[in-house]
Amino acid sequence: MATELLSEYVLEINHISVCFDGFYALTDVTTKVKRNDIHFFIGPNGAGKTTLLDIICAKTKPTQGNIVFNPMYKKPITLTGMKEYKIVWLGIGRKFQVPSVFVNLTVEENMILSLRKGKRIVDTILRKMRDKEVKKIAETLEKVGLSDKRQWRAGALAHGEKQWLEIAMQLVQEPEVIMLDEPAAGMGKPETFKTGVILKEIQKECSIVVIEHDMDFVKQIANRVTVLHEGKILKEGSVAEVLSDSTVQKVYLGRGGE
Repeated sequence: MATELLSEYVLEINHISVCFDGFYALTDVTTKVKRNDIHFFIGPNGAGKTTLLDIICAKTKPTQGNIVFNPMYKKPITLTGMKEYKIVWLGIGRKFQVPSVFVNLTVEENMILSLRKGKRIVDTILRKMRDKEVKKIAETLEKVGLSDKRQWRAGALAHGEKQWLEIAMQLVQEPEVIMLDEPAAGMGKPETFKTGVILKEIQKECSIVVIEHDMDFVKQIANRVTVLHEGKILKEGSVAEVLSDSTVQKVYLGRGGE
């Protein structure tokens, strides 16, 4: 094990292309995600954003290129070709757009299941928690603003609260990278703003990759933005650099006011 940080980048996306029956969903996409950054991937529908996340977590295999993960204080690991569950074990979590919580279990029980992933549900719920686990769950629920609802049934939570619970379920596993697919979808402005505050807090302990359409949300918290268009990188940089680019304004921001 290395004793010093080997790379300031937690993910390296190298010349990724993916072809589905002759159609290139991504073409030669190369970029890097900086450690403890909030890195947004934005673009019109069909730009290849979700496909890129699928490739990072090995749900989809690229036609060419690879993804390299640089764990903190450890040697680089090539993710391409690995099993999905092994990538999760390495510390790369993913939350999909629709919350996937156990609606008939309490908030706390959802957290316990996530903390003890890989165990049977009944065994997990019934086994007494260790002090360390109790503390970790309490601290994580505090971060997402759900401490006072730990005994609520998850199905009784508001839409935004379900999203925050699922983020907490990822965070309690202590990942180095969390990937979020439109975490603000279906939220009103106050919930969206609070989601941004939560992610800024989480950023202190892990790197965050986000797919999003809400430009106010992007402006609120993004460190770096990559704009995809027709499977290629159109522009990359800070929020200001991206939003001031005339080509971005024409092909993306001009469509539907996004």
